[in-house]
Amino acid sequence: MCDSTSRTSNLIMLRHLILFLLLFAALGVTGQEYSTKSKKAIQYFKTANYHYRTGEYEEAETYLALALEKDANFYEANIFMAEVSAAQKKRTDAIRYFKKALEIDPASYPQIYVELGRLLMKENQYAEARRYLEEFKKFPVPNKDLQARAAQELSNAKFGEIAIQSPVPFDPKNMGPAINSKDPEYFPGLTTDENLILFTRLIKDSRLQSEFHSGFQEDFYIAKRIDNTWQQSRNLGGPINSLLNEGAPTLAADGQRIIFTACAFRGSYGRSRKGFGSCDLFETIRRGEKWSAPKNLGGKINSKHWESQPSFSADGKTLYFVRGINGKDGKKHQDIYFSTLDSNGQWSIAQRISNIINTPGREESVFIHPDGRTLYFSSDGHPGMGGLDIYVSRMNEKGEWTTPENLGYPINTGNDENSLLVSANGRIGYFASDRDGGFGDLDLYSFDLPEKSWANQVTYMKGKVFDKNTRDPLKAKFELIDLKTGTTVVQSFSNEGNGEFLVSLPINREYALNASRDGYIFYSENISFSENDALEGVVTNVPLSPLKEGAVFELRNVFFETAKFDLKNESKIELNRLVRILKGNPSIRLEVGGHTDNQGSETNNQILSENRAKAVVAYLAERGIAAERLTAVGYGQSKPKTTNYTEEGRAINRRTEFTVLSL
Repeated sequence: MCDSTSRTSNLIMLRHLILFLLLFAALGVTGQEYSTKSKKAIQYFKTANYHYRTGEYEEAETYLALALEKDANFYEANIFMAEVSAAQKKRTDAIRYFKKALEIDPASYPQIYVELGRLLMKENQYAEARRYLEEFKKFPVPNKDLQARAAQELSNAKFGEIAIQSPVPFDPKNMGPAINSKDPEYFPGLTTDENLILFTRLIKDSRLQSEFHSGFQEDFYIAKRIDNTWQQSRNLGGPINSLLNEGAPTLAADGQRIIFTACAFRGSYGRSRKGFGSCDLFETIRRGEKWSAPKNLGGKINSKHWESQPSFSADGKTLYFVRGINGKDGKKHQDIYFSTLDSNGQWSIAQRISNIINTPGREESVFIHPDGRTLYFSSDGHPGMGGLDIYVSRMNEKGEWTTPENLGYPINTGNDENSLLVSANGRIGYFASDRDGGFGDLDLYSFDLPEKSWANQVTYMKGKVFDKNTRDPLKAKFELIDLKTGTTVVQSFSNEGNGEFLVSLPINREYALNASRDGYIFYSENISFSENDALEGVVTNVPLSPLKEGAVFELRNVFFETAKFDLKNESKIELNRLVRILKGNPSIRLEVGGHTDNQGSETNNQILSENRAKAVVAYLAERGIAAERLTAVGYGQSKPKTTNYTEEGRAINRRTEFTVLSL
């Protein structure tokens, strides 16, 4: 699993590593004696060094081979050849040349043991890697950074040696030609209903190609799934895609917002996106089928440093992302940060997530599952298989993140793994890979997650908001509230252009759904989801009634004990909302109407309905609503909405309604 940002980062790190190692191999250039007496071999070595420094690895390899033909025991040339081979991903050759160097001289350059261990882990040879890394510990090496890296690699070798003996199930499936192409595809994003996918594709663009530009740039592509079949993906187009790179997106759970990475660029290739640093996070909002012009998320999230790889929580409250800081030690430190969105739409100042997750190493590719409590990310700072591994951490009841768990082998290997996305049901993983059998370069794959790495199952509710009378689509504010805790689980808006909404929420809980818009009576619904509902989700439409005289609306989250008129605690959430509306519209007068089913005597039902209506009026009056604005009326069983012959029908008929008497 990999991505373009990571690949670039890894290449830079590899080059720095090679240059560091070559300090020893190149000592002859500064006048120190080489291990060989062959002048011809030394000349070939110097020519190889020139080609390497200009990025011509194949030419460097050719001249090093000539040097080793002259003297197979040329110590520096063996080290150099190992590094040039590693730079070209010829790991078997690199391992062979490093071993040859140790045969010639096992003590002069102890770092070879560390590099050899790292390469062996990439080949899944963990037991042998462990032996070389333990051998390194015998040498008195003053370099503390090298000591720390060697200790980390040894920890990885020990972990991998055990993990490879107990592999987890892993059978990735290519997502097919509608999604994948000959070009690299990576960084997928998915809506909660799994019917819309967004991803990055690296494409060739003739408008860019010049002696100063490779001609490649990143664009977003999107595809819909209809009848369980992915339709042909298409370029998302402007104003998001441009001649600049767009990458590492997070697609909001409802598909209405994209937050992505764009890097500062000013020139002739398109309009500049002004930022605070090298790379910033931007957002765009969908209105109907069109997207707004990208907007920088601002200085509370973005900084003079590098921000990338965002993940937006399904409840619309928290953004996780990666920040890279160039430290005074010359190293780039990558940590996971987060920022929260308040009720006024303002971001908090970003702060580092727990040190349980962040390490002195690299953290990247963060993904918060729609359950809001399961975090997947990549790191090379926790015990793993070597390189970047994928981990999962869960938020406990105290709001603390637990110790990260490695997803296991062969999901993780000695190479870099990242960019994991997990479906709403917590069972399916999506990632990018350049494994054999694909359509070209990086492709998107899906696979069944091992049970130990599952997230909590989440389902969804979707539909449209519209004017009850005209049927015109409406933008409305949505809130889903957990009736047991009173916590707002989801807060979002329906699409301004078509009224569509999609919200995700955990199963086996009971919720109050409230939809509101100025000039309309707010809509109320009581919803509970079971595991069976989670299989398909729930589709429901929301008709909003204009606020006018004679309008009748029902509060479906006002509850009483059976055959009693005492308000349950869960009712306060909805009634408090009504209090706010009445205080904001001081001229409104309401009738509170109580209704029952036909169980029991008609007289008792009439009395019960009157008392329930009075209980609601009393609650509102206690919170500052003038008594003269409220009228309590009991209708008993006289106005059923549906049949009383079923329990479902009787539940519908037991209700509290409000009628607007005057505005």
